[in-house]
Amino acid sequence: MSDEVQPGHVRVRLDLSYDGTGFHGWAKQAGGRRTVQGEIEDALRTVTRSRETYELTVAGRTDAGVHARGQVAHVDLPEGVWREHHEKLLKRLAGRLPKDVRVWALREAPSGFNARFSAVWRRYAYRVTDNPGGVDPLLRGHVLWHDWPLDVDAMNEAARTLLGEHDFAAYCKKREGATTIRTLQELSLVRGEDGIITATVRADAFCHNMVRSLIGALLFVGDGHRGPEWPGKVLAARVRDSAVHVVRPHGLTLEEVGYPADELLAARSKEARNKRSLPGASGCETC
Repeated sequence: MSDEVQPGHVRVRLDLSYDGTGFHGWAKQAGGRRTVQGEIEDALRTVTRSRETYELTVAGRTDAGVHARGQVAHVDLPEGVWREHHEKLLKRLAGRLPKDVRVWALREAPSGFNARFSAVWRRYAYRVTDNPGGVDPLLRGHVLWHDWPLDVDAMNEAARTLLGEHDFAAYCKKREGATTIRTLQELSLVRGEDGIITATVRADAFCHNMVRSLIGALLFVGDGHRGPEWPGKVLAARVRDSAVHVVRPHGLTLEEVGYPADELLAARSKEARNKRSLPGASGCETC
């Protein structure tokens, strides 16, 4: 995932979206399971009539069933392939890709751009309803039904205790060699006129299952099973709590990825690779 583009190649940024219902997540997997990365790479190889598969690097690898509205990826293409195909590539991909994944923009990336490491934040939305009748059938693939009434004010009170830079080990599935230190920049919930509660979650990066675990804890506060102070106590303990449920993936959507100004891309990418630690803690490499 180098920021240095190999001689004779062009780095291309892709902006895309997908309905995650029919995918086993973003990343390619053995055994022929259907993934977003696999579909796009196959389509790209087909429409450019290439024997080689050009590998995508993505801003945030989403899990099975998770959706994306504002996903970003990059791919390094040979200059000749880009020169020959770039004017018609977007339309050809639209004709080749399945209907549950779309590429909306393709453009040559600025110097230093890396879809993953240049990002300064990712913003997700999680949608849930406590309507006693359940979820609108037209929204059932994107909204979770919670069968207890939810107090949004109590959930927001709890959410405020989680903001800032912390070790989110209590809310993450630990991966060997990866840090669980993150900076949670925004966590807020709003009930819309349709009764659907939308949680906005923004951070510099997320560890595995972090968003869905945070929402699971807030739902326990919202329905009265725990007090607003409880999620903060779980965070401080830095160990997984069996009471924190990882909510189902279909309510989660990656809405947007933020990047700095072009002249800061390379510096941000280098910074994101640095070891990160809390004061008084030993460093570990950013995942």
